[in-house]
Amino acid sequence: MTNALTVTAPEGLPFIDFEREFDAPVSAVFRAHQDPELIKQWLGPNGYEMEIEHFDFRTGGGYRYIHRNADGEYAFHGVFHVVRENEFAIQTFEFEGFPDVVSIEAMTFEDLGNGRTRLRGHSVYPSQEARDGMISSDMEVGMSEGYTRLDQLLAAA
Repeated sequence: MTNALTVTAPEGLPFIDFEREFDAPVSAVFRAHQDPELIKQWLGPNGYEMEIEHFDFRTGGGYRYIHRNADGEYAFHGVFHVVRENEFAIQTFEFEGFPDVVSIEAMTFEDLGNGRTRLRGHSVYPSQEARDGMISSDMEVGMSEGYTRLDQLLAAA
């Protein structure tokens, strides 16, 4: 059984919040966000191959990756503004299919005790239209499928 993903997109405000718990310690959840070989195994919706061009999860680092399926490829890139190990990260996120629309995303890794972790995210978009476009892209489904694969990866570790 996997834990539920909660996504909140308040009407009239250009941000999205999410929250998800994992039955694994903070260090394992953080490492799964840090290690490109692990990220390739869980990030994104089902049915896509992931190629990571570069991924440097540290303050001042950056990333670019491509998701591919039979319908095409979708590239994303950004920078890591702040990364504090096992605690917090702020990054930018840009889908190259909509250039110049950059969101700023904060992730908080919270130790719940007993080897459990809560991940909280807050994504701010440059406009309401951009935020609504992200919601209508089925991002919640992709996140949920990715986190289910992350659960499996963490359980196998």
